[in-house]
Amino acid sequence: MDAVVQSNRVAWEQASTKHVREYDELLEEARSGPRLFEREAELLRPLLDNQPTVVHFQSGHGLDDVAMVKAGARQVVGVDYSSVAAGAAQRRAVDLGLNCRYVVAEVPGVPVKDGAADLVYTGKGALIWMRDIAAWATDVARVLRPGGHLFVYEAHPAVPLWTWDEDEPRIRPDRSYFAESHINDTFPANGAQEWQWNLGQIVTAVVAAGLRIETLEEYAEPFWRPADDTSAAAWSGRLPNSYALLARRP
Repeated sequence: MDAVVQSNRVAWEQASTKHVREYDELLEEARSGPRLFEREAELLRPLLDNQPTVVHFQSGHGLDDVAMVKAGARQVVGVDYSSVAAGAAQRRAVDLGLNCRYVVAEVPGVPVKDGAADLVYTGKGALIWMRDIAAWATDVARVLRPGGHLFVYEAHPAVPLWTWDEDEPRIRPDRSYFAESHINDTFPANGAQEWQWNLGQIVTAVVAAGLRIETLEEYAEPFWRPADDTSAAAWSGRLPNSYALLARRP
């Protein structure tokens, strides 16, 4: 693990203490029925109906794993390089009696057998931590069994460009869509270096790894909003803020 990745990991460990501080609230949310986004659930429903084994790359707080198990997944293996996040997610799964298991590891390099997964699920702030998108896609393909699927629901690559001004959408003058990375200056990863992969690079990496793209959709609604009353004009429906990608290993 190089110095940048290690520094990002420290930042994410600190940010993940939120999952511990808010454990009871997150447990109640998980118990009452966490929800996938509507379109996300629609795309995943045919896959979850077949009771897949899911490997979740960069699983974070694990609430999506709870939702997938409740929607039909046989089991979920979550992988995250934050021991704080993985520990809190594992404790919650045990408290709920759900078939979820969490592993602390860096992605790519997931410690899962080749062809172990029917579905690799990832996103919601995951790809920004990938320093090598081609290596990530190769690891996805390795973990998937033939016929298995990759599903990504993620912030749109253009999101780092938008300001949070409320009167009208603007582009940050210090950002570029084609930049290699930028420093995150907001929660949850204050000061971390986030890698920027544009949509063409992501699609190319997935295809080059041998997967066939079945769905690629862009959405105006962001997957995450700050807990305060911020309502950026960039989120008003005119600009892309998230996307979904579904691909299959032949």
